[in-house]
Order: sequence, then C-alpha cells, then structure tokens
Amino acid sequence: MRHKTAYLEAVMRELELRKNYLNGESLETVYFGGGTPSQLQADDFERIFETVHRYYSVVAGAEITLEANPDDLTPAYLSALQPLPFNRISLGIQSFRDADLRMLHRRHGSRQAVNAVHRCREHGYGNLSIDLIYGIPGQTLERWKENLEVALQLNVPHLSAYHLSYEEGTTLYRQWQSGAVCPVDEEISVQLYHTLLYMLARAGYLQYEISNFCKPDCFSRHNSSYWTGRKYLGVGPAAHSCDLDSRQWNIASLEEYLRGIICGNPAVEKECLDLRTQYNDYVITRLRTVWGIRTVDLRETFGTELADHFLRHAQPYIRNGLLVVSDGTFRLTPLSAFISDGILSDLMKE
Repeated sequence: MRHKTAYLEAVMRELELRKNYLNGESLETVYFGGGTPSQLQADDFERIFETVHRYYSVVAGAEITLEANPDDLTPAYLSALQPLPFNRISLGIQSFRDADLRMLHRRHGSRQAVNAVHRCREHGYGNLSIDLIYGIPGQTLERWKENLEVALQLNVPHLSAYHLSYEEGTTLYRQWQSGAVCPVDEEISVQLYHTLLYMLARAGYLQYEISNFCKPDCFSRHNSSYWTGRKYLGVGPAAHSCDLDSRQWNIASLEEYLRGIICGNPAVEKECLDLRTQYNDYVITRLRTVWGIRTVDLRETFGTELADHFLRHAQPYIRNGLLVVSDGTFRLTPLSAFISDGILSDLMKE
C-alpha cells in the first residue's frame, strides 16, 4: 500500500512537471498500460484523471484504454470503473489453453479469460481488444487453430497476436537457457503466422499492422499514433516519450524513479533525433502498417538522398514479391510481414 501511494503521487507529480512537453497539443488518446494497471482501484484512477484534466486538454471522444488482466475484472471491479471515462479495455489473455497459460506463468485460466470478455460487455464495454501469443513451446498448428476459433467466437473488435519472445530475466528465459523448454522451430512459426492471417481475414478482420487486426474502423487509435509519427508522452517508470525532435525514457527502477520525481528532476535518458534517425524510425514504424510509405512523403520529409536510398534498397524486395508498390505507396505483403525485421533493416540508413 505504501509503495502504491508513493507511486500514484509520483505519477501525478510527473504529469505536472511535464505539462508543457506536448507544447499544448490536446490529448486524443490516454492509455493505462504496462505492468498491471488493473491492480489500481477506481479512486486511484479518479485522482489520475483529475490531474490529467488539470494540466492537459483532452479532446471530446478521446480513446481512453485500460490494459487489464482477465482475473482482475470482477463484476465489482467493473462496476466501480463505470463512472470513469474508460471507453476501451485491452485484455492480456495470451491463450485460451490452460497448459499454455501455465507455461507463460499467467495467473488466470482459460475459462476466466472467456468470462472476462463476457463480463466486460455486460458492463457496457463493447470496445475490447485481446492479446494472444503464438510460438509457445509445444504449440502445434491444431492447438493454435483452436485458440483462434475461441477468439473468433468472442467476436471482439480488435485482436493483437505476437510471437513469443524470450525476455532476459524472466522465468521462461531461464528455462530456455537451461534447456527445460524448447522454442518452436521457424517452419512451425511461419505456419502459425500464416494460419493467423488466413483465419482472421476470413472472419472479416483487417490486418492494419504486422501484429494487429481489427473489424472495420476499430483500429487502436493509441497504437496507431506511434506508427504514424505522432508526439506522445509516457509517465511512470520505464515510460517512453517522443516530441519528434527527441525521445526520452524514464529510469526503470521504481526507487530511482520516485527519488527523481520527489526532487523535481525526473531520472531520464534522452536521445536527439537527427534526420537519419527520424528516417529510420519512419521506415521501421510506417512500413509495418497498412498505410505503408509514400514516395512523395519520403522526398518531402527526408530529402532526395534518403528517398533514393529507400527506393534503391527496396528494388530486390519488389522483384521477389516481398514488397508491393501501388500508386507510389510501398507496403509489405501479408506473408512477408513475418520476416519484416530483415527487410526493414536493409531499408534503413546506417
């Protein structure tokens, strides 16, 4: 409780300290994510919202998302949230198989995940997103299809699906290093991804970013702002911000974060964005999306040299069908998205 109180006070103080970071631009999205924001109570959120409105302008109809664990969304908790301005909930489901969830060290079970979706709708939250993970050790194509079938039966407007990564410091990483778990091989991973694309397209979902799918007009406005080069402000430990001229990120350590806020001097690291870095960021983010990259935008924004660099290095991928060009706009093909890291790397400027 003591740590939560200190954390809340620090977040509200940081919001005040950084009120000019966006140069007066109104907030079009607000996202409570990272860690377990659904551990906060309604009165905690109310205090944060009061602080946001004190120092920032929030547009009417802003997308306001709560990222939540399925097991936190009890009927009482959802009822307590209803007076608050949340209009979108993102559920970290990961899988609808109990064996997968145990492997991923998740607290909830598959039945809780399904019930959480139904419960959100019962409390008026129809704008839902769910996260799934594929490439889990031991996962077969048939099990992944079963997972997707459950997701599609729930008919949520937005779905994100990510390949499992082994993050250093996690239990799963240590199990991998010790040989206790074996990652799925690349051929299976490709099959899992292609199955994801096929099943979601057949169900009417648009793949508007490599890992994100939505029903018509239900894309995440918040995430899309990152991919389309908008300014953003992140608050809290390890939170990232970007004003387009530079990006910065808060220290990850909670103690150091709190100490810096108390002193009125947040502990941050900062990187200035020269033209080459801005170009690389643009390529990495924009080409991941359905909106792609327009040649005319490259020339107007980054000049002839960088635009020519992009066009020259794009040619091999156009010839082998991994990039398509239509009306001067470059896009990844759906099936090339799984190997996009190598493509994007070649298009960047060293």
